[in-house]
Amino acid sequence: MFQILVNHNEDIQRLVEKGYAVAFDSNCMVIRDIPYLDTQKQLQFGVIVAKLVFIDKERVKQDNHQIYFAGSSPCDIQGVKIPNLADRPHNLNLSSASDDVIVQRSFSNKPKKTGRFKDFYEKIESYVSIISGPAMELFSVDPYTFRTIERNGSDSVFNFQDTLTSRAEIGDLSAKLKKDVIAIIGVGGTGAYVLDFMVKTPVQEIRVFDLDSYHVHNSYRSPGKTLPSDLGKKKVSVYKSRYENFRKGLSFKSVFIDESSMDELEGVSFAFVCVDKGSSRKGIFDLFLKLRIPFIDVGMGLKRKEGLLAGTIRTTYFSIEKGQQRSERGLAMIADNPDDIYKTNIQIGELNALNASLAVMKYKQIRGFYFEEDPIYQSVFRVEDSSMTTLLDPDED
Repeated sequence: MFQILVNHNEDIQRLVEKGYAVAFDSNCMVIRDIPYLDTQKQLQFGVIVAKLVFIDKERVKQDNHQIYFAGSSPCDIQGVKIPNLADRPHNLNLSSASDDVIVQRSFSNKPKKTGRFKDFYEKIESYVSIISGPAMELFSVDPYTFRTIERNGSDSVFNFQDTLTSRAEIGDLSAKLKKDVIAIIGVGGTGAYVLDFMVKTPVQEIRVFDLDSYHVHNSYRSPGKTLPSDLGKKKVSVYKSRYENFRKGLSFKSVFIDESSMDELEGVSFAFVCVDKGSSRKGIFDLFLKLRIPFIDVGMGLKRKEGLLAGTIRTTYFSIEKGQQRSERGLAMIADNPDDIYKTNIQIGELNALNASLAVMKYKQIRGFYFEEDPIYQSVFRVEDSSMTTLLDPDED
């Protein structure tokens, strides 16, 4: 990453050539060895952090005119806090590769004439003159250490830089998902959207299982474009070609999951069951309960009401501790309903997407990404009045 960005961004190359200790972490440029004075006029060294916005895999631009700083408030040669930095407390989480950098504040200082910096070189030079100027004058030091701090490799599963996470400053929350190995059983309507959402989360691995072929009706309940050559292929083949360029850690198998599929699920830590046949659920449920794998089951029940479609969207969480109990309560159908109009492949992509959204949101609540005020283990959304009925478990972890 270091050499790629230096080679393809002239402004960053100029910073390195001048001697700044440039490194990259969590889609940020990290510049160590920045001298400054504290309130006691003592020499300290801080770290400048600036967010990167990736134009493509090799070129970057500025996020805005602001920077972040690891250190206390910089002072002038009188020990007075420098006034024109708009110094404010701020936290910004970097990865464990930069555990020596604890961001404590943000600075904002725009160029007076243009209101924005031309590039990173101008930006860093401007801030260093303000932050380090007093220390450079008093102690004859400078930030040009020519120190190379390049971290080896990257643990990212993505083939593109995850700038969304860094810009939103939620890297600490995304890290909670990284160790999960996810199984998705069925990529019809709802399962296809679950896959689309999960592909864009930093989970370690996603395993997709579906035995069916991809037909015209699937394209109406599927995110992304459909190519004429996709029709008639196995669904797993279509989705593999659709997502394999985006990230690593994907596997697609055209197999039917039932109680005999233990080997396929070895190492799985969470699963989504997205099948439209109640009879298919029983074997899948029994397997997950036996293997002690927590999972979310989704379901949709539609019927005509006064000539129009009405019905419900269900999301049910089966935890390791209470999965068997919830299965025995019949919260999800394990038998086929001959009157379920969904089986006729009516095109209802928006309901599939909503069902998938609720399922993935619930998964992220379980993992501590989203806040959850009450431990909901089942939600049922009614199409006709947009109401939501939930079941709570006060003893749920």
